Amino acid sequence: MLAFDRVYELYSHKLFSFVFKILKNEAEADDIVQEVFVKIWESRQKLEDYRLLNSYIFTIAYNNSIDLIRKRINNTKYLEHLKNSSVINVTPNLISQIEFNELNSQADKLIANLPERQKQVYLLHREEGLTYPEIAERLGISKNTVENHMVKALKYLRQNMDNSLLINMLFVSLFI
Repeated sequence: MLAFDRVYELYSHKLFSFVFKILKNEAEADDIVQEVFVKIWESRQKLEDYRLLNSYIFTIAYNNSIDLIRKRINNTKYLEHLKNSSVINVTPNLISQIEFNELNSQADKLIANLPERQKQVYLLHREEGLTYPEIAERLGISKNTVENHMVKALKYLRQNMDNSLLINMLFVSLFI
């Protein structure tokens, strides 16, 4: 665990800067950095040559960033298709509002299903805007524990949101 903490200290800021240059979005860059460290933690047994760690970390970050950009493009193309579809005679603002309401409702349900401490950490960070050190102080836990809770919460939300997001969008497009 100490080695992982050390790797995080060495790479997190450089990695954030790298990803931010690609995505131009702080929240998304922060999420990608967290994903990278989750992948490192999950594959820690397989990492044999620590000399290649730098390349490994930045390759994961780059690939995840490109995947996110591809998702953005695909979502934009899909929304554009919905807007131009002759089957749907709904204004773009109504579609956006319906999608927003649907996503918001889904996110609320997923957040409610998080384990209590993960939910606390997530809400303090995302809704109250507290930093990890501020959350750690408020909850009486370490900054690393806060980071671990956020990583797990974000991973859960991403996995469950992505699976049903397309279904929700299709439902909206078919029945409006």
